[in-house]
Amino acid sequence: MEFRCRLATAGGEITEGVYVADSEARLRRELEEKGLLVLSLQRRGGVPGLSLGAGRGRAIKRQEFLVFNQELATLLKAGMPLVQSLDILRQRVSNITFKGVLDSVHDKVKAGTSLSDAFGEHVGLFPPVYSASLMAGERSGSLDSVIRRYVAYEKVIGAVRKRTISALIYPAVLTVMMLGLIGIIVLRVVPAFSSFYENFGKELPLSTRIIVGVSNGIVGNLWLILMVVGGGAAAAAAWAKQPGQRPRIDRMLLEIPWAGNTFRKFATAQMARTLATLLGGGIPLVNGLDIVIQSMSNQYLGQELEEIARSVREGQSFAAAMLSRRVFPDVAVKMVEVGESTGALQEMLNSLADFYDEEIETEVARFITLIEPVLLVVMGLVIALVVIALYLPLFELSSVVS
Repeated sequence: MEFRCRLATAGGEITEGVYVADSEARLRRELEEKGLLVLSLQRRGGVPGLSLGAGRGRAIKRQEFLVFNQELATLLKAGMPLVQSLDILRQRVSNITFKGVLDSVHDKVKAGTSLSDAFGEHVGLFPPVYSASLMAGERSGSLDSVIRRYVAYEKVIGAVRKRTISALIYPAVLTVMMLGLIGIIVLRVVPAFSSFYENFGKELPLSTRIIVGVSNGIVGNLWLILMVVGGGAAAAAAWAKQPGQRPRIDRMLLEIPWAGNTFRKFATAQMARTLATLLGGGIPLVNGLDIVIQSMSNQYLGQELEEIARSVREGQSFAAAMLSRRVFPDVAVKMVEVGESTGALQEMLNSLADFYDEEIETEVARFITLIEPVLLVVMGLVIALVVIALYLPLFELSSVVS
């Protein structure tokens, strides 16, 4: 059988290649005897997995996955063997996709494959940090502790994401309501007044002519406008999906005034917390950086982090490599420098992530406090101006009659 392997040498160099062996367990043992660290090992020709929370068929919910890990950690801590623990948990899973994965994992672990390799074969189904954490737990002999640390990491990331989304719901609702009201006025109310003013027999005020002209233009070319907007959106989506475009888009997001700084802080917090989790599980810094690169949501910063990892692999300190690229905030570089000099890099990275999580929450709350009244005022002004423009000819008519 052929296996595609991603290996790390004792000097920190990462290599990939295809190896032939009778079984995964035997190949892993042979590679480890040569002093190589196996980062990933996958049989060639395997079926790729689905994405966690997305994909065809029934997806694996994040909460369902976390509950499984919590139960697995509890069973292992109680002294139950790994194979027996997996056998118990797979029978309690109702999700067809997840149950199929656990059946495969159980069979492979029973046959001698490590748990990290068994989960790692399902490429794209589970985050890279999960397989790396399992590998670290297997090497240190504290698999249950590492799984608990991973669950805590996912809960913190999920809590930050939920708080941010919850804070943005109300402004989004206000925006939709404002656009909906303006659409009703332009498409329904103004045309009704326009047909009435056609028999007015007098030149309409400038503001009324503008409103009526805009409304008639939109109503008369509504399908053309929808086709242009839809075609533009489809073209933009197709362009964004082209190789190499995602990092450019992520870089543009970082350059947006005010909001770009928040995006940068979020990506920095994500990097710091993920790397701290890997370091806490016993993963070396260079290997941890390689895994963090794969899990970065901002691909532009992921590319920059790849250059930083290359510098660290060549012997430069992590803080100095970050400073040379100048893409992460100065506060992050200083805290990493302190962590490296004191030998407490993991604790400092966790503190950095907590610090930026609090800053992001404060900035989002400040944004919500500002945007809510602004949206209400804009909505009120737009509606008031349209109504005044529509009723102005009636006011003039009533003055003439009187």
